[in-house]
Amino acid sequence: VQYSQLSSGINAEYGGGRVTDSHDRRVIIGILENYYNHDIVNDDNYKFSDSGDYYAPKDGEYDSYLEFIKGLPILSKPEVFNMHSNADITKDQKETNLLFDSILLTEGTGGGGGGGDKDDILYEVAEGVITKLPKDFDTEAALRKYPTEYKQSMNTVLVQEMGRFNVLTECVRTSLINLQKAIKGLVVMSQELEDVSAAVVNGKIPGLWMGKSYPSLKPLGSYVNDLVMRLNFLQEWSDKGVPSFFWLSGFYFTQAFITGVKQNYARKYTIPIDTLSFDYEVMQEDQDYSKPPDDGAYVNGLFVDGARWSREKGVLAESTPKVLFDTMPMIWMKPMKKVDIPERPFYWCPVYKTSERRGTLSTTGHSTNFVIDMRIASDKPEMHWVLRGLALLCQLDD
Repeated sequence: VQYSQLSSGINAEYGGGRVTDSHDRRVIIGILENYYNHDIVNDDNYKFSDSGDYYAPKDGEYDSYLEFIKGLPILSKPEVFNMHSNADITKDQKETNLLFDSILLTEGTGGGGGGGDKDDILYEVAEGVITKLPKDFDTEAALRKYPTEYKQSMNTVLVQEMGRFNVLTECVRTSLINLQKAIKGLVVMSQELEDVSAAVVNGKIPGLWMGKSYPSLKPLGSYVNDLVMRLNFLQEWSDKGVPSFFWLSGFYFTQAFITGVKQNYARKYTIPIDTLSFDYEVMQEDQDYSKPPDDGAYVNGLFVDGARWSREKGVLAESTPKVLFDTMPMIWMKPMKKVDIPERPFYWCPVYKTSERRGTLSTTGHSTNFVIDMRIASDKPEMHWVLRGLALLCQLDD
């Protein structure tokens, strides 16, 4: 029996053939390979999971199969999907958040008397956010200081990032100023301002802002702090010059930075950019990063979801129980020709902007959430981490 072809065939037909994302397809293949293989036929002791609770029953009468089914755990463990036990915690958190979000939807947006205290709080929150936001970037001055250069694409990346964040901060600032005016009765409380008001009261990011923003699942307070950190990152870059390492999570359009790193290398060595890819080296935490590498870029700010990084062995390792995320050390992104990338055990690890792990295609042709696949060192088969749901995240939800 050609089990691999059988798995591929079922994968192609799964969901009516509508599963087109390469990461989703490899997950389906990994799940199928656990059930469609030679061992399940040839090995009577073959288990579907490490605990041994899940296995194919031996040949028997109808009643024996019913007894086998009755003996299965009532609550399925994450291991039935080859996931870590921490997945149960993540599931429970998501269900709890969904419950509270649903409760909030049943609340009214206001009306009637007695709203003075609520309006005062809303006004103060809006004032607090406005006060935290720095002035808009002077993109014209930045362009004069960092003009477009053939061998330094980071100049263009900086100026473009400033422009994108200016649009966002202008939206945030204007909406909150108008909300304050509406609270005072100076302007009409439009439906748009009502929506901003309801979101602020509930500690959520207003939909008006998200229309101009980078993806984020953070609550309002954390989102504002994160936004200010991103703005400070760009301001420091503008004041002190190109940094020795980059906060990868701080970019609005991360793909532009990645392309810029490739362009610098391609133009330095006169190599067609479409022949280049990246090799990734996870660095030691005690190294000196005061100077940039000769080629490529040091990046940080990523979080490991579904595993952890073993500082001792320098490879991916199983998550610590009850620890959902691990901070990834500095990574050296090394541009090089695809044919020159050294062969070694690795996992193609997807990088996402949020834990939602899904987005839409933007007008640039890039996903609004997926960033890039990174080759991360591993001493386990790639499919092990695929089924663990391992990914790198640019930001957490809290």
